[in-house]
Amino acid sequence: MLPLRIALRYLFSKKSHRAVNVISVISLAGVAVATMAIVVVLSVFNGFTELSRSQLSRIDPDLAAVPRTAKTFSSADSLAAAAERLPQVLIAMPSLTERALLVSDAGQKPVRVKGVAPDRYRAITGFDDIVIDGVFSPAMPPEYVDSAVTTAAVAVGPAVELQLRPSFIPDGRIYVPRRLGRINPANPAGAYRSMQLRTTAVFRVDQPDYDADMIIIPLDDLRSLLEYDGDHAGAIEMRLTDGADPDDAAEAVSALLGESFDVLTRDRQQADTFRMIAVEKWITFLMLVFILIVACFNIVSTLSLMVIEKRDDMATLRALGASKNTVGAVFRWEGWLITTLGGAVGTVIGLALALIQQHFGIIRLGGDPAAMTIDVYPVAVSARDILIVLVTVLITGALIGQIARLFTKNIS
Repeated sequence: MLPLRIALRYLFSKKSHRAVNVISVISLAGVAVATMAIVVVLSVFNGFTELSRSQLSRIDPDLAAVPRTAKTFSSADSLAAAAERLPQVLIAMPSLTERALLVSDAGQKPVRVKGVAPDRYRAITGFDDIVIDGVFSPAMPPEYVDSAVTTAAVAVGPAVELQLRPSFIPDGRIYVPRRLGRINPANPAGAYRSMQLRTTAVFRVDQPDYDADMIIIPLDDLRSLLEYDGDHAGAIEMRLTDGADPDDAAEAVSALLGESFDVLTRDRQQADTFRMIAVEKWITFLMLVFILIVACFNIVSTLSLMVIEKRDDMATLRALGASKNTVGAVFRWEGWLITTLGGAVGTVIGLALALIQQHFGIIRLGGDPAAMTIDVYPVAVSARDILIVLVTVLITGALIGQIARLFTKNIS
């Protein structure tokens, strides 16, 4: 293809004016730097997404089945047992969540109380990995077995605010509105039910939704506090067998439980969190693409100088019978080649930097590593993102080439 061959020759040949060479290199470098920045920034956002997913896997189950319309449902134990018989499900258990008021000598705080079967919850999630003090739900001391005291794992937020720490004596009390019976206005305190709480563990997820106000207690204790007879629950939480596809497993569980339940994968359980990260990622991507486009307009000035320099060559081509479209195609290809070459160089450099950070953690986060979950910037390279960057560069190069073609209209 003649225009492409001529464009390639112009791209790598020395120009008669040194300034044209310098401007060409600067234009190419601008595109390369902008492309490199896009690759690195997208990889960093992917890293934070994977970090959030790994942190949430320590407290969220692989699947959670929740009722679509009601807050709770009955026969939860039998439904969990039925779900556990599915080949994709390794362990299933009912859970229950309710808002409450946690009171200690240091103050009071609204909290979210979650009731679970401790041993099964530890098997379904990686909860032990996020416990930073104490042991999750050990056995009660004999002197408290028959009293209204429950063991609790407390998130770092309420633990710090209310000065709760693992101990063998009760250090708090949780209050919930009375669910059954009439309320006597003359006795406001009778409108609430309460239970003493003994902190056995403090945990930290590094996610505000959990760290700010969550406490976890045994499911039977929460059922008793809320006056539920039988096996009521608010969700069925499941851990999948190794290698099971979450979407396929969700379909199987949904078919078992029926249309009255929504079966949520881990990503759907935290849809708002991952949606927020995705929105930030692609808004940043658009901003960097705008910078790339600005950098590409430097190529337009380079091509305008090149058209002036190669005017005699173009006149010779015209004299040899080349059409104006052929002459214009030379500079269209030239603009596309400069943009693509700069984008390719930037992609390779950005990919190399991202992979080095991903595998070796060269750039570290500030602060005390002992108090941080991670001490390096998380990075994860995505082949889809690299493809999106390359397509963006190619499209931008094509647009720049079309603009450059306009400079040849006056060549006779």
